[in-house]
Amino acid sequence: MPQTLVKNVDFLVAAMSRTFVSALQLDPDGMYAQVGVGLVEKYSDEYVRLKRFDGTVSHYDREITKFQHNKGRA
Repeated sequence: MPQTLVKNVDFLVAAMSRTFVSALQLDPDGMYAQVGVGLVEKYSDEYVRLKRFDGTVSHYDREITKFQHNKGRA
């Protein structure tokens, strides 16, 4: 079952354990869709920076993005 990351400590644990995290945002139909996946490289109260498989990074606003990781995958 996916675990939602909400608190700064959640992002710290994900970053330290090098767990891949999915970034999800609402689509026009009101359903969450994956917009990115990667390792937590940096986070603040406003955004999370994920480093993707190819080494590029993306920034996601914490106000409009839901972050999850699957406990079964590391």
